[in-house]
Amino acid sequence: MEERVEQQIEPAESGRGAATASMVLGIIGLIAWLLPLVGFPVNIVGLVLGLTQGKHKTFSTAKAGVIMSIIGLVLTSINSIAGAVMSVMNTIKAL
Repeated sequence: MEERVEQQIEPAESGRGAATASMVLGIIGLIAWLLPLVGFPVNIVGLVLGLTQGKHKTFSTAKAGVIMSIIGLVLTSINSIAGAVMSVMNTIKAL
């Protein structure tokens, strides 16, 4: 006699992946700010994913991702502005 055991697989919680992705991108963004061409897209995507989570069960994970992405965006912006200023100053010195 053969007994068949059926196992039901429950779907993953909605939004959990996006919240985790936001946090991972926030962590990567804290390093990627050194290269503004990489830092801006990584941090913007992390910020958008975190903000779209609303009040899901994984809101704390998304909130951490949003905070890290904002810090990364600020650092990336400062780095970009500093690079532009140094480039202009070097051009002025060359004249």
